[in-house]
Amino acid sequence: MKYNCSVVDQPVAALLKDLKQRGLLESTLVVFAGEFGRTPLADNHESSGQKPGRDHHPFAFSLWMAGGGVRGGQVVGQTDEFGWAPVEDAVHINDFHATLLHLFGLDHLKLSKQFGGLDLRLTNLGGKVVRKLLA
Repeated sequence: MKYNCSVVDQPVAALLKDLKQRGLLESTLVVFAGEFGRTPLADNHESSGQKPGRDHHPFAFSLWMAGGGVRGGQVVGQTDEFGWAPVEDAVHINDFHATLLHLFGLDHLKLSKQFGGLDLRLTNLGGKVVRKLLA
């Protein structure tokens, strides 16, 4: 963790500072995220010759956003003491997608793609704009 943070800390700070100095941060959305969450506990696979690691975690994930219509300086959502399950202000991935589309100026309820004879949305199974995140 220490190494990974050290690799991105200065470049990300420089990017945000540069965007702000140029007056571009308000119109540029910066999203720092992975494609999935990670379990809060390491799995021990040493018997199979693998090093301990953390599996994909579908219940909770962390990310941060800056600029582009996002209100800064806040945390939305909270997990239990183990980091396993959301306990407050859970944001489903469909909510995140709806919020991103809103920040891009698109209505997620109107954006669809023809597939298999159906109009499908990125947020087809639900999704609402997370208003707390908006500036």
